[in-house]
Amino acid sequence: MSTPMTEVAGDAGGLEPLDPGVSVIAARSPLELFWRRLRSDKVALAALIVVVLVILMAILAPLIIKIVGTPKPNVTNSDLTDDFGQPFGPTGAHPFGVDDLGRDVFSRVVYGSRVSLQTAFIATFLTVIIGVSVGLIAGYYRGWVDSLLTRTMDLVLAFPVLVLAVGIGVACSGKDGCLGGVLQPGLGVVIFVIVLTSWPYMARIVRGQVLSLREREFVDAARSLGASDRRIIFREILPNLVAPIIVYATVLIPQNVLYEAALSFLGVGADPDAASWGQMLSDASRIFRDAWWYMTFPGAALLITVLAFNLVGDGLQDALNSKAGK
Repeated sequence: MSTPMTEVAGDAGGLEPLDPGVSVIAARSPLELFWRRLRSDKVALAALIVVVLVILMAILAPLIIKIVGTPKPNVTNSDLTDDFGQPFGPTGAHPFGVDDLGRDVFSRVVYGSRVSLQTAFIATFLTVIIGVSVGLIAGYYRGWVDSLLTRTMDLVLAFPVLVLAVGIGVACSGKDGCLGGVLQPGLGVVIFVIVLTSWPYMARIVRGQVLSLREREFVDAARSLGASDRRIIFREILPNLVAPIIVYATVLIPQNVLYEAALSFLGVGADPDAASWGQMLSDASRIFRDAWWYMTFPGAALLITVLAFNLVGDGLQDALNSKAGK
């Protein structure tokens, strides 16, 4: 029986036989290795599917309630409450029941995803931009610049978050807002408070990474070739920070979803008439004993969303870890 022979391209364009005992190892790109690790994590993939579905629910909210046949989230109907003003529970026409004003809970849960995700993504984006910029500057330049920025981080982290949020919310509750009208009541205040109190965490992580990277050989080589500080920071150091930035950003998103819900629960968040999971939980706390569904469904939506984002973050962290199994 003949032994199969492996062939490769030779110098003249022909095929040259390889030793049958030699195995050829195919190189994989970092992206291929990342996807291979992530694909092997079934829990993270399932959570990623849930995240995609939640995002699609927020984008397609009008279409979803149209297909289901429920009214818009702010449509009130006194006929859907009894003689004592208590709302009716889940029915075929209202699968999640109604609230004490006769508004459909299913529609409000679907539209509430828009408020939560919009706030979380915008706040996370701004937090990453500010935190990465401050961390890069503090970690690279060291000296008095590092001391000044680090002390600023400590000062911001010393503020009691919820007290600060309530104070800013009350100060900006007027129709003209505050800061000359730049900061308007509602989601603008929520995003401002989240970014103000979250960027130091990102900055600390980036600063610690930069302190290590700035002493590496490739940075010394770039500096010896006459590269400017800007080029070293953005072309040599920043690309090596992509993985930790992505991982921490995925952790920030569910944290900010909970943050928005907590502030809305305290009355500092979105417009009271807007559909927000936190606002719904706050309203439901008054009538929970008589209308369990009003708190259960937005609470379940909040729990599933936060859990899914956290699991995706854990999966990304493992997949981006270069020491993980291939």
